[in-house]
Amino acid sequence: MNVLVINCGSSSLKYQLIDSESEAVLAKGLCERIGIDGRLVYQKTGLDKEITEAAMPTHKQAIQMVLDALVNPKTGAIASLSEIDAVGHRVVHGGEKFAASTLLTPEVLKGIEECNDLAPLHNPANLIGIDACKELMPNVPMVGVFDTAFHQTMPKKAYLYGLPHEYYEKYKVRRYGFHGTSHSFVSKRTAEFLGMDLKNSKIIVAHLGNGASISAVLNGECVDTSMGLTPLEGLIMGTRSGDIDPAIMEFIAHKEGKDIDEIMTVLNKKSGVYGLSNNLSSDFRDLEDGYNRGDEHCIRTMNTYCYRVAKYIGSYVAAMNGVDVICFTAGIGENAPLVRSLVCEHLGFLGVSIDEDANHKRGEEIAISTPDSKTTVMVIPTNEELAIARETVSLVK
Repeated sequence: MNVLVINCGSSSLKYQLIDSESEAVLAKGLCERIGIDGRLVYQKTGLDKEITEAAMPTHKQAIQMVLDALVNPKTGAIASLSEIDAVGHRVVHGGEKFAASTLLTPEVLKGIEECNDLAPLHNPANLIGIDACKELMPNVPMVGVFDTAFHQTMPKKAYLYGLPHEYYEKYKVRRYGFHGTSHSFVSKRTAEFLGMDLKNSKIIVAHLGNGASISAVLNGECVDTSMGLTPLEGLIMGTRSGDIDPAIMEFIAHKEGKDIDEIMTVLNKKSGVYGLSNNLSSDFRDLEDGYNRGDEHCIRTMNTYCYRVAKYIGSYVAAMNGVDVICFTAGIGENAPLVRSLVCEHLGFLGVSIDEDANHKRGEEIAISTPDSKTTVMVIPTNEELAIARETVSLVK
């Protein structure tokens, strides 16, 4: 079965065509600057990337260009669109309505739309992509895979905030968590890699990318995660602040004469390691270079970032009353040995001992702890597209 995986943003769209039986990627790419001037990147596996500059006024035109590229007689991955058996869509926010992936029926689409308030930048864009695919491929089954679904197993004590309970009852203000597809994939793969029984395991997954979150996975189910109502809570991220004292917002608003929208822009786009490094960079390759050169901004930033990660890991050890495995994943988790090393320096209380040679490998499935380490530390590359394809196949077969 060939599954087209779509991850649709407000002005961009990532896609992969995956053969579900071999789990091989047949083609992949992205559309950028949708609604502006348009750019299609397409790559059939084994061939060079093709870049096409062309107008994409809407997501429908962008998806049409993707479909045209997939069946191109010279470089296409398939002979005709009839070879696409299903489409899997990433949907950012499923609220409390969706605790699992689901076929996209009119009723489900209405439910996703009702969650738009919880993810105003993401859900409307996800729906636009779904509608465009339905219009262009009306007879192909479509599945929604939700970022929030994996975290719906959290108990109330983990997802409720210390706010008037009426805000939960009226507006569903609570912790939802994100990156759920990645946390699910990586926790399962970790248990599989180590030959563990997932149903009798305590795994902490650190998904460290430009957006970053940690989850506590007890016996295969998420019991806590660091992102909240929105992806702003938790760890320090590329440009997002993560946890702060909420009163800072009022304090800065008065000092700088900013309104709430301007403050939220600061917290989402001007903070994190970018702001902490004195606007040097949100790219950890730049920060690691600076750290190694002795740059005080980079040293301060890396130490603060890694301390926050370690604090969350420690809190999730408490939440699960122990831990078997700590697993790093995503762009930084997979490719930043310095970050992993600095985080693990704080984990001596868990008997963590790191193999420096193993830790210096990047992007590989590998145990980076020594054989005598009391807690295993792993790197497992995430594969959200493959996870979406698997979920899609399970529902349409």
